[in-house]
Amino acid sequence: MAARKGRPPVGSSQHGVPAAPVRPAARGTRGSPGFTRPALAPSMIAAIVLLACVAIMDSSGFVFARWGVTVLGLIVLVFAVRGRTWWAAALMAAVAVCWNPLVTVPIPGQVWAALQILAAALFIVVGIAVKVPRETDVPRGTDVPRAS
Repeated sequence: MAARKGRPPVGSSQHGVPAAPVRPAARGTRGSPGFTRPALAPSMIAAIVLLACVAIMDSSGFVFARWGVTVLGLIVLVFAVRGRTWWAAALMAAVAVCWNPLVTVPIPGQVWAALQILAAALFIVVGIAVKVPRETDVPRGTDVPRAS
């Protein structure tokens, strides 16, 4: 039996099933929240680095972990300021100062290991708590009429 032009063959599973149009979800619709959590990814990375580097605290490679935690702490600090979460900004500034590899804070080994775990938990909490509002302005590159 020859196939019919423009239609599925007789007896196929597509016969008689209308295709529903697929509509892409528009940005800013009812289903999407009015905020984002941009600090979540750097916070999770910092928490992983902090927990993984508890084992290498006495080695010379710990300096690289300190650099990473300091930089990620400053990144989360910027997102906390953008989200106007001031308590999180203050805590991230404290983490960035304590883990700064250039000017080290003299903390004993056992206390430092406990601070590593505490800071990892802090990063997770701050990453979840910081919410930055979505931009509802006109997209960049378009002209906006100005009032004179």
